[in-house]
Amino acid sequence: MPYIPLEEHLPGITGLLEYRKDTAAPIRELTQILLRGPSTLTEGERELIATIVSHRNACVFCTTAHTAAANVFLGEESTAELVKHDLHAAPVSPKMKALLAIAAQVQKGGKYVTPEAILEAKENDATDIEIHDTVLIAALFCLYNRYVDGLSTVTPSDPAFYKTLGERLKNNGYNRLPQGYDHLKSTV
Repeated sequence: MPYIPLEEHLPGITGLLEYRKDTAAPIRELTQILLRGPSTLTEGERELIATIVSHRNACVFCTTAHTAAANVFLGEESTAELVKHDLHAAPVSPKMKALLAIAAQVQKGGKYVTPEAILEAKENDATDIEIHDTVLIAALFCLYNRYVDGLSTVTPSDPAFYKTLGERLKNNGYNRLPQGYDHLKSTV
């Protein structure tokens, strides 16, 4: 049960963002830029960064939501699972493995990022902006994970909810839906 009054039909971060639309606006804008804006990393790759960080932070809502989004973008379900449980076996490029390793270090704390990890990423053709964005996405998802769990938001258990959420994130990104979220009242 959430620690503050949130709309029952808006689980996870959505309820929190609707609770404080003024603070939600810059959060949504930054997320949209980082995960959906122009980048040499695909949208699926950026969702994998969100997935590995959320998984390592044990944030069930965010892990499940971003796994679903990554699955939608990648068109399959095995890559995100391997990224979470066996990164070295995941079918991603050496560059992406190096960036995901950096994201995992950020999840522990900024000072855990090592010069060796940065060098590994650069040796695998990661650009400075890709390294920058990986660190920023990882740091941002640490904030989201703590926000969602720190206020004990609702975490649906129905896998169909997350599949629909993954599609919504693909189709609408991280912007607030123009019509709001009242139409979701019957789907939770």
